[in-house]
Amino acid sequence: MNVYHFKKGTEICNYSYSSKILSIRLNRQRLVVCLEESIYIHNIKDMKLLKTIMDTPPNTTGLCALSINHANSYLAYPGSATSGEIALYDGNTLKTACTIPAHDGPLAALAFNSTGSKLASASEKGTVIRVFSIPGGQKLYEFRRGMKRYVNISSLVFSMDSQFLCASSNTETVHIFKLEHLTDSRPEEPPTWSGYMGKMFQAATNYLPAQVSGMMSQDRAFATVRLNISGQRNICALSTIQKLPRLLVTTSDGHLYIYNLDPQDGGECVLIKTHSLLGSGKMEENKENDLQPPVPQSYAATVARQSTVPSTSTMPGYSEDGGALRGEVIPEHEFATGPVCLDDENEFPPIILCRGGQPGKAKRS
Repeated sequence: MNVYHFKKGTEICNYSYSSKILSIRLNRQRLVVCLEESIYIHNIKDMKLLKTIMDTPPNTTGLCALSINHANSYLAYPGSATSGEIALYDGNTLKTACTIPAHDGPLAALAFNSTGSKLASASEKGTVIRVFSIPGGQKLYEFRRGMKRYVNISSLVFSMDSQFLCASSNTETVHIFKLEHLTDSRPEEPPTWSGYMGKMFQAATNYLPAQVSGMMSQDRAFATVRLNISGQRNICALSTIQKLPRLLVTTSDGHLYIYNLDPQDGGECVLIKTHSLLGSGKMEENKENDLQPPVPQSYAATVARQSTVPSTSTMPGYSEDGGALRGEVIPEHEFATGPVCLDDENEFPPIILCRGGQPGKAKRS
C-alpha cells in the first residue's frame, strides 16, 4: 500500500501486509486496511499501526465501511461468514461497540451516513435493505428493493443530509429510498373510503404471520432510475450540484450518468448528462431537461488524467516503527473539521495505491 500527498506529489508512506489487500477505507483520523481474515487500523497522522483485528470471519470481498466523520470513526465489517451479522468497532477507542443481527444471509453491502449515526446494510439476496442507529444498533428503517429476483447490491450510499439512501445492483434499476417516519401525532384523516381501507389493512397485519406482516410494512423506493445497461458493476452517489440534488451513476464500462432527483415527489429520475471517463472526455447533454450551465472540470476528471508519480526509491517513506523517525507527518492544520467535499476544487484528499499485496514487512524508502 502506498499513500501519496496529492498536492505535493510525494509519498507519505508505504506498507506491505501478509496477504492480499482487498479494500482500504480512510477518514481524517483513521486508515483501515482490510485483508481476507484480518483488519489493520492506522493512525492517519503518523501512520502508526494502532490495532490489528485478527481472525475475522472469511471476508473474500473485503467488505467493510468506515464513517467519514473522523470524530465518530466507527468501523463495520461482517461478523459471520454464514449470516448477516455486523460487527461494529469504535476506531477511536479501539474497542468493540456491538454486534447487529442485520440479515439472515451473508452481508453484501455496508454504508455509513455522513455523521456516522446511521448504518445501512444489504444481504447477498439483495431484496431487503435495513438502516440501523449507531452505536446502539437499533433498526430504524426497512426497505424492500424487490421480490421477484435476487440481485448483487454493488453500491449503497446515503445523501450528505441523510434524507435519502441509494442502492444499485447488477440489474438495470437503481433505487432511491427516502428516510422518513410517519409520526403518531399526525392529524386525523377525514372519513373516506380509502381511509377506512387503510385502517382495515393496518389492522389485518396484526393477524398475519410475522414474515408476511413485516413484508407488507416495508417501504418501497421513493425514486428510481432505469439504466440502459444491466449486468455491469456500478457505483452511485447522491450529491448536490449547483444547489440541486443529483444522482451520479458510474459504470464499469467507463461512463458517468448524471440524473435529476425530485426531492419532493420522487418518481423516475431524468437523465441530464453522460460523461465518458475512459475516452476523449466528450460530454453528452440532454438539452431538453438540462437548464443549468456546464459544470466545470471536476475533481474526478482531474484525478482521471494520466499523471506521473515520483519513483518510490527517491521518495521519503515511513519506517517500521510507524513513521516516528523517517518520512513526513501530515501537518495538523491540514486536517479540516468536516468531511472532504469532492465538489470543492480546493479540497484534495490523499490518493492510495495498492501494489500486489505480497507477503513481507513494512518497506523502508
